[in-house]
Amino acid sequence: MELRILGPVEAWHGDDRVALSGSKVHTVLAALLLARGRVVSDARLSALLWGWDPPATANAQIYTYISRLRKHLGDEVEIVRQQPGYRFVANSSRTDLHRFEELAQQGRDCLQRKDFERAGELLRAALDLWQGPALANATEHLQDVERQPLEEARTRTLENRIDADLALGRHEQVTGELTALVAQLPTHERLRAQLMTALYRCGRQADALLTYHEGRKVLAEQLGVDPGAALVLTYQAVLGGELGLESPAPITSGRYPEVPAMLPPDIDDFIGRRAELAVLTSMIAPTGDTNSWRSRRFLLTGMAGIGKTALAVHAAHASAGCYPDGQLYVDLRGTDGAPRDACDVLVVLLRALGEPALDGSRTAPDDLEELVRLYRTRTSGKRLLIVLDNAVSELQLDPLLPGSAEAAVLVTCHTQLARVAGACTIALPPLDDDDAMDLLASAADRPRIAADRDAAADLVAYCAGLPLALRIVGARLASRPHWPAAWLARRLADPWDRLAELSFGDLSVSEVLLRSMRLLDRGARSMLATLGGVGTGPFSVLWAATRCGTSEAEAEVGLESLVDAALLEISGVDREGRLQYHCHELVRLYAATQGHPNNTTPSVPRLCAHAAK
Repeated sequence: MELRILGPVEAWHGDDRVALSGSKVHTVLAALLLARGRVVSDARLSALLWGWDPPATANAQIYTYISRLRKHLGDEVEIVRQQPGYRFVANSSRTDLHRFEELAQQGRDCLQRKDFERAGELLRAALDLWQGPALANATEHLQDVERQPLEEARTRTLENRIDADLALGRHEQVTGELTALVAQLPTHERLRAQLMTALYRCGRQADALLTYHEGRKVLAEQLGVDPGAALVLTYQAVLGGELGLESPAPITSGRYPEVPAMLPPDIDDFIGRRAELAVLTSMIAPTGDTNSWRSRRFLLTGMAGIGKTALAVHAAHASAGCYPDGQLYVDLRGTDGAPRDACDVLVVLLRALGEPALDGSRTAPDDLEELVRLYRTRTSGKRLLIVLDNAVSELQLDPLLPGSAEAAVLVTCHTQLARVAGACTIALPPLDDDDAMDLLASAADRPRIAADRDAAADLVAYCAGLPLALRIVGARLASRPHWPAAWLARRLADPWDRLAELSFGDLSVSEVLLRSMRLLDRGARSMLATLGGVGTGPFSVLWAATRCGTSEAEAEVGLESLVDAALLEISGVDREGRLQYHCHELVRLYAATQGHPNNTTPSVPRLCAHAAK
């Protein structure tokens, strides 16, 4: 399915347009798409539909519009009820906005590398996605809020495409287009500078100068300001005869330094972790003393699904204002759970930092030493906040650490890493029952959870404080308004079915635990499977050695490797001073499936079958 908002709001199945009627339905669809996977509250939908004067039946009407969308759009997308509103899950569907942004970014990258031919192709393809004014058949309330940013993005892309054309000597072809654009947007200085460049290269120096003076008058009369530095530089270049093809105009030089902002969207309903968040944000934020720019490296550890990424992203957003040179983010693990190559990661980070040397002639993509040099040069002296998510090892991490103290680095990993553990390390435990209940209620529906506290308490207990499990349960309830909480609790009550039930969409507790398992050697995997029958209480090295049929020394090595992988934790010492280990309830169940004769691994068909019930 293709979903469009760059023009009229539309949905298409192949060559067939989906019949959506009325501006209200189109507005709800557009609002959900523009949220990019975040929850759109009922209050925001009401404001976008009716402005300041919503009807008394606003919530009921919103529910009706959502029902119509679900009916017409079918199973290719999901519209999930998630307090305080609705969230759109695109699944395999495509949006023209996402494609536009992807092509526009690729075009900018080519422009920075001075690959002008390819840049022009990509930017034209991006602009061709527009079918008229954005959100044309939505309400005026939505248009007032959302149309201007979209049109600004389109204008920037158009300017970049014109820069590519000018660099390729196509000044005669773009002069007419630029003349019309400047008439439409008389205060837009970059377009005016481009028109001056095109006119000069067409041998019309006098017209180029006249264009500048007209612009200066418009800016003074309409805005009360003088021309900006870029327009003045273009004017001086016209006077000095410096706008030939071999010397592009200052404003169209092909370099567009931008402050990188790569953080994923913040979590609207972030719950819990108050103590950890307070410690983390207080240490990330500088005090203002020039000596306070000491090395800032932070490590969040914990088992898979415990919420390391959520806390890191939330803390990074809270502290972003302290890092004016930008925020970088990269996931160091591939979709299959394997560690990403450091060279590939460095190329992503360097491009975000505006590094022009990645053109193959000066820097090979697999030249790690040169990429590290460029990266540390680019980050030197800059106040950057860098989030390195899902680190696997120090070998992978070391090339990605900047050399200067001004940049703060926040790393998430299952285990301790000496490179970042020195300053601040926070090991995340499972959520306590109060925060777990709050997270479940936020992900599902608070009145619905409050109506059956006993069943909700059972659901919380079965999730064992794991945020991922709680979000899955909440999402399943939100997507099925007719399901009683007690009914889902009964499905989770059987330990052998529990992991299969803790799966929804692309979220799965078994899958994240499997990724942790893949990092273990054969001996550690075997030990974990053997320990699957251990109860919820702590156990010693001696107990593990007896159960696994090994020496205490061998058992201790295996247990420590499981601790390093965050599949076990040390719970304390006994009266004799011997270490005691503890296995999280869901890890224990997963380990039991590894050792169960009928379940050597949690099978996908089994998970799918249960999820469909």
